[in-house]
Amino acid sequence: MLEVFADPSLWAGLITLIVLELVLGIDNLVFIAILVEKLPGKDRDRARVIGLLLALLCRLLLLASLSWLVTLTQPLFTLYSHPFSARDLLLLLGGLFLLFKATTELNTRLEGQDHAQNQHNRGAKFWPVVAQIVVLDAIFSLDAVITAVGMVNQLPVMMTAVTIAILLMLLASKPLTRFVNRHPTIVILCLSFLLMIGFSLVAEGLGFVIPKGYLYAAIGFSIVIEAFNQLAQRNRRRALSAGRPLRQRTAETVLRLLRGEADHAELDPQSALLIADSDQHALFNRQERVMIARVLNFAQRHVNTIMTSRHDIEHINLDDDPAEIMARLDRNQHTRLLITDQGNELLGVVHAIDLLHQSLHHQSLDLRALIRQPLIFPERLTLLQALEQFRQARTHFAFVVDEFGSVEGVVTLSDLMETIAGNLPLEGEEIDARYDVQPQGEGRWIVNGNIPLEDLALYIRLPLDERRSYHTLAGLLMDTLQHIPEEGETLQVGSYLLRTLQVENHRVQKVEILQQPQDLDYEV
Repeated sequence: MLEVFADPSLWAGLITLIVLELVLGIDNLVFIAILVEKLPGKDRDRARVIGLLLALLCRLLLLASLSWLVTLTQPLFTLYSHPFSARDLLLLLGGLFLLFKATTELNTRLEGQDHAQNQHNRGAKFWPVVAQIVVLDAIFSLDAVITAVGMVNQLPVMMTAVTIAILLMLLASKPLTRFVNRHPTIVILCLSFLLMIGFSLVAEGLGFVIPKGYLYAAIGFSIVIEAFNQLAQRNRRRALSAGRPLRQRTAETVLRLLRGEADHAELDPQSALLIADSDQHALFNRQERVMIARVLNFAQRHVNTIMTSRHDIEHINLDDDPAEIMARLDRNQHTRLLITDQGNELLGVVHAIDLLHQSLHHQSLDLRALIRQPLIFPERLTLLQALEQFRQARTHFAFVVDEFGSVEGVVTLSDLMETIAGNLPLEGEEIDARYDVQPQGEGRWIVNGNIPLEDLALYIRLPLDERRSYHTLAGLLMDTLQHIPEEGETLQVGSYLLRTLQVENHRVQKVEILQQPQDLDYEV
């Protein structure tokens, strides 16, 4: 027994086979790195481990069936004087599959669709991905197994070499996958490798053997060039960081966009490239990214999406009893008061500071004399235009009217600022509908029915129709159901289940949103 382990030829054969399996397994690792990207993040490691372990089992079965393996090289039929064996057919089919996958992936990325696809591709099926890893590994390793049979006579040595090689590939697959997905240029390079390998498999299946040395020389040369490219990018990043920080240049670009200076609002190509490559170390933290997104969305949102509905406005009627008016003034916590007449027609707004001045001068209460006229905004006015009108008019309050001139609600400068900075509640003030989102555990939320869909998108990504006429969650329910929802009524929107919890006076107050497991039907 010990003599077997002392045999130098055995160890030489084992090391040679391990190196051979690793060299020939590079293409397999590249394919795995591209393939597992289609899965959700939590499933990628599991798919990679299960796929490679099943591939190991497949290779061991191939080695255990040496007699069957020999028959794969025997001609099955002849076409145009060229004999085709089972091995040739396997190589031909595997090469065509690689060409198809590499071409489609290259087309997706070269057309700029990869980001949009990544938003949805987390729905690739788990087991089909694992099956592809196993099948392609069997095709890739076919030559290696046949070569191993010719190099070493001992079956245990061959199985040991294959097992060690697969375990080493398993250790290397995760960092390789992470590195490949982090660098877009490397992804393109790897897909080009797959094209070349697929072409060589098709050629070999047709009887035109391309020496493997040529392939590996081309791959090695390309890797050296890409290494130089990555080194150049790193040096460029250092040089740019030595001047004005990238954060400062990006912030200046955003400000120029807000000022309408589009001609000077572009980053230089080097800075843009660095931003594109900064996925690992995000340029801005999450809070900053949310705020920037809100600022850039200013020109797309309209005032009717952030206004306080007329039905939710607390007002003072001039025809009410003076004692009742004083009681309402005493309870009021706002700096501005809405004044209405007997027909509940909005007359204007009274500032609390004017009431204070009137009281300090020992004058009797006269709200009518203090009424000021606010700005009038059409409901489709953008937030950016509203901000400019607030600035020019030197007032912070406006009525929002529809196309018939009816007041639909009010909007203030504070509402605009909250759209950027988030909720800025006063002491004792109720939670604004725009921020009334209560997480109830993973995949479950209790949401105010009046929340604008643009604000809800910061928490939950509901699939929405861009041409919709509604702008609140309650509007989505009513438009889809075509009636006022009842308590307990449900609606399926994409992968989310919406359940109405509270309805008061024909208004949807509370809605429960449940994220359901997706039906993973996407192609890989």
